[in-house]
Amino acid sequence: MTRGWRIGLSVVAAVVAVDLGLHFLGTLTGGTPGGPRSSSYATGPTGLGGYAELLGRRSHGIDRLRRTPHALKLDPSHTVVLLDPPAVATQDARTLRAFVLAGGRLIAGGGSMSWLAHLLAHPPGGAERGVRVAHRLAPAFAGVRTVRTAGDLAWRRGGETRALFGGRGRVVVADAGLGRGTVLLLADPSPLQNRLLGAADNAALGLALAGPAGRSVDFLETYHGYGRSTGLYALPLAWKLLLGGLGVAALVYLIARGRRFGPPESVGRELPPPRSEYVDSLAAVVARTRRPDDAVAAVRRRARETLLSRAALPRDSDDDAVVAAAQRLGVAADDAAALVRPARSDADVLAVGRALARIGQDRPR
Repeated sequence: MTRGWRIGLSVVAAVVAVDLGLHFLGTLTGGTPGGPRSSSYATGPTGLGGYAELLGRRSHGIDRLRRTPHALKLDPSHTVVLLDPPAVATQDARTLRAFVLAGGRLIAGGGSMSWLAHLLAHPPGGAERGVRVAHRLAPAFAGVRTVRTAGDLAWRRGGETRALFGGRGRVVVADAGLGRGTVLLLADPSPLQNRLLGAADNAALGLALAGPAGRSVDFLETYHGYGRSTGLYALPLAWKLLLGGLGVAALVYLIARGRRFGPPESVGRELPPPRSEYVDSLAAVVARTRRPDDAVAAVRRRARETLLSRAALPRDSDDDAVVAAAQRLGVAADDAAALVRPARSDADVLAVGRALARIGQDRPR
């Protein structure tokens, strides 16, 4: 891997690590408001975190249930809140009906409301766009006169329920007696959500729906994605993404810092190429220069210095003395003459090489 690639991957890993670190700090400090719609855990505009806190301050015990109704033993002395569920299974709807019949208090509405048919024989119907200001329609909930909504949904028909708040022929809040308990239905749960809880008489409405002070309130959080899990499955999605991101960052860092795998190791030792290949390659380079004398100058100089040393001649000896000394050492006449004349052909280059080889033989050490 090149230096540039390592630097680039190291920068990417650093950016990912910093981003994940900031996200981790955000989770420790609460982060930005958010959470599932109509969840008591949610602090975003559509959450019920504020409503749960309000009930807790008014002496209502708060519990968040993380199982579906049929897997729970619901206490009829409590109030159960189920708002904006994506869907409710038939067995769970029947469990909630049994809870109300036994004296329980159920606050429901929003989301998929087809399950209300398993709760009431004639539930409200004719859903259409809601009203932003709902007024009291029945003598109930003293102190609650006006309710502000997001105007998302309202019912045209109340069915077997009693219309409590609404306007322009539409119902926003209704109730119905069922056995020894009460069902309280909201076509639009927005009055209890964080964004509108402080508007008009919405907070007073939320307290009235929960029942008298001291009555415990249970929020069904399974429908908002908070199931009962153990081990890694119990970690929030944000934490799972954080751990996965840290793993990716670590992998990128290892790739950036580590060495790449090379080719498989050879079974036998690889030998260097034969010297003849080097000679042939060098000869080809010399041939392309078309200047054989320049190419062989270093060889001639080496041969001359070796000859003068072996023959004990001064360095300024003339050409005749050099040729004579070479012949005394067994160098052929043509090869000896090549040591003192320019090389103009391949034959002259070879002659200089042969002369050096002969002069270097049996050199005393």
